[in-house]
Amino acid sequence: MWANDTGPATVGVEAYQIPFHRYAPYIDNGSHGAIAKTRSYSHQSVDPKIKHQARMNFNLAELEAKDIDPESFPILLDVDGNLTEGTINSVFLVTNGVIRTPTDETVLQSVSRSVVFELANQLGIPYSEEKLQPYDLYTADEAFLSFTGPGVLPMTIVDKQKISDGEPGPISKQLLAAWGEMVGIDIADQAKKFARHTDERYQTKI
Repeated sequence: MWANDTGPATVGVEAYQIPFHRYAPYIDNGSHGAIAKTRSYSHQSVDPKIKHQARMNFNLAELEAKDIDPESFPILLDVDGNLTEGTINSVFLVTNGVIRTPTDETVLQSVSRSVVFELANQLGIPYSEEKLQPYDLYTADEAFLSFTGPGVLPMTIVDKQKISDGEPGPISKQLLAAWGEMVGIDIADQAKKFARHTDERYQTKI
């Protein structure tokens, strides 16, 4: 097929079980992050607002993060060294009571990310979208990830270093509780309840 013979649009739907086992162990004590060498795509080449499947850089970032810390979720930087996002999540940190997150210049405008903003408004917690460096994450009062499944997952270690005291912070806990109230379910309890079952299912598939 020639490039200009694109034909009508094709709609595809992928459904799979939420991998509760991947994040349930970290709800109480916090997850780990690792900053990968592979960078996010520049917004000049691929618009980050498009959720596409051409994400070899994400696959490489996953491998690099596991080399640093086998338990970690990867965190990518842009070409200028600013924090962007994870391969399946948005990245947030808290400094002096303010939620801070990278601008949407090189990140996906995900639903989970927008829900964090919505809940922050409801709870009266100020937030800021800004250019952030790894140093800001290393020195934050607390940090968390946001993605489908856990909603909010505290992050207490990055690049094998503790963030603050190495414990989930109060704002992360507030947001997770508020998210649970909004959807009418105890998110943490659900994840822990089904974690073993989904782990067995994923091992069987592999």
